[in-house]
Amino acid sequence: MTSESIEKLAAAIAEEVYIDIAKWHLYLGEAHLHTVLAEKFYPMLADGINADAVDRVLGSTMVKVGGGKRELPLNDLVPTQAQSALLDVLRNFED
Repeated sequence: MTSESIEKLAAAIAEEVYIDIAKWHLYLGEAHLHTVLAEKFYPMLADGINADAVDRVLGSTMVKVGGGKRELPLNDLVPTQAQSALLDVLRNFED
């Protein structure tokens, strides 16, 4: 696992994937969540990735909201369309 590869994957995630709050799209790069996800997904790429794996990783990635009053799983915040975009990024990623 190289940091350069993770950074490249993180950049791809940052550009394509967003959370949706009241129809406001906050891209994961702006939310500083892209690198965390790249670190989780990169080791999984060699074995292939599917929608269930994406949902599991997003579900296990907790995001603090309201100044830390609450934590929500990322899959509750990333709409289906953005999850599909994430799956496409992961499937098409070339190291």
